Amino acid sequence: MEEHDWLEYENKAYGEGYTLVCGVDEAGRGPLAGPVCAAAVILPKGKIIEGVNDSKKLTEKKREKLYDVIIKEAQAYSIAFASVEEIEKINILNAAMLAMKRAVEGLEQKADYALIDGNKKPPIEIPCEAIVKGDALSMSVAAASILAKVTRDRLMLEYAEQYPEYGFEKHKGYGTKVHNEAILKYGETPIHRPSFLRKLYEKNGR
Repeated sequence: MEEHDWLEYENKAYGEGYTLVCGVDEAGRGPLAGPVCAAAVILPKGKIIEGVNDSKKLTEKKREKLYDVIIKEAQAYSIAFASVEEIEKINILNAAMLAMKRAVEGLEQKADYALIDGNKKPPIEIPCEAIVKGDALSMSVAAASILAKVTRDRLMLEYAEQYPEYGFEKHKGYGTKVHNEAILKYGETPIHRPSFLRKLYEKNGR
């Protein structure tokens, strides 16, 4: 299969006269615990980073390695969160959009165009384009997906030390069998998302 053009979306934006194009993605929409994390990355024009791909297609070790490379090579990058409280208050989709907005606004060099992973655009003040499966199509979105995923995973490792019974170091907060059993046995922690636990409780007659 022919390798696709990783810079197609970036080059299209540059061709339309934009000069600082950022890729944006989030990690942690599905877990039962922890915040949602987003990253925005501006890569130098024409930059391809060897090995960068949708973070879900890479091993943890590979993501960790690429994280350092991306940070070194990026023209600008920014990482932001939306908290568990915010997820509960405005729902996970809006919280993910909020984290993305914060990431874009946190860039030291202000982007003038954004490529967003997914089918929904966050409420940002610059023109942007939503790209379904953008993290597998655009170099800067894929780079953002790696920064968001690695940052969130590292945070969950810190929570694993705080709440050792739950095994966060293994599942990063996702609803695995081990995690579900720990919630039913030990109850929920302040980092759990109560609205995400309803189904589990209902299923187990809680």
